[in-house]
Amino acid sequence: MRDNKSPHWRQRRAAGALGGGRDERPLIGPPRRPTRPHRFFTVHLGFTAPGAAEARELAVSYAEALSLLRSEVALGAAALSPADAWQRAERLFCGALGPDGERCVDVADHPGFHHAPGPGGLGWGDGDGPGDG
Repeated sequence: MRDNKSPHWRQRRAAGALGGGRDERPLIGPPRRPTRPHRFFTVHLGFTAPGAAEARELAVSYAEALSLLRSEVALGAAALSPADAWQRAERLFCGALGPDGERCVDVADHPGFHHAPGPGGLGWGDGDGPGDG
């Protein structure tokens, strides 16, 4: 048990003995096929709420909190549905397309102007009613 070190260092020492440290070329080449583009996936989170309005508020809060923690979470794709009826999903966020290609991050059917993400984000639209896009 003289060589009782972590596997990382044993592999490092073996690679050095085989000449892996002299030549900087990798032993395994890159794949010949182009890599696939990233696909869009959905996570379904279950929670309880007294009613539909409260569930919508909680779902918006959860989606916004997750998007703060992880930048790859797409707010525009967030939806809410009853647990036993996923086919009745409704959007949580507006998602209206702006003049510079950005999407509105306000809640769906909001009154007033549309707003781009981030503090001080661009606002657009007429601002005269719900969903003015």
